[in-house]
Amino acid sequence: MKIKEDIKPISYLKSRSADLISQINETRRPVIITQNGEPRAVIQDAESYEKTINSLNLMRILAHGEKAIQKGDTIKQEDLFKRIDETLMKRKTHQ
Repeated sequence: MKIKEDIKPISYLKSRSADLISQINETRRPVIITQNGEPRAVIQDAESYEKTINSLNLMRILAHGEKAIQKGDTIKQEDLFKRIDETLMKRKTHQ
């Protein structure tokens, strides 16, 4: 983050929104919008936002898996593959 470039007052957003959007898309850095000197919003390019959301979702999945491991809620790899094979065979015979 470059403080002088990446923190803007809301008046800047109002008067130069197209320039701000161009900056965000070129630099891929979010911009903090302030109101009365306080941070109020963050503007981010769509691609970076999507990557952030995907990363957060992956972290949630990993945390869920970690909790399951800590509880001992696991099965052996061989047993998992056996279940998958059985499920696939049942689907094949029903088609």
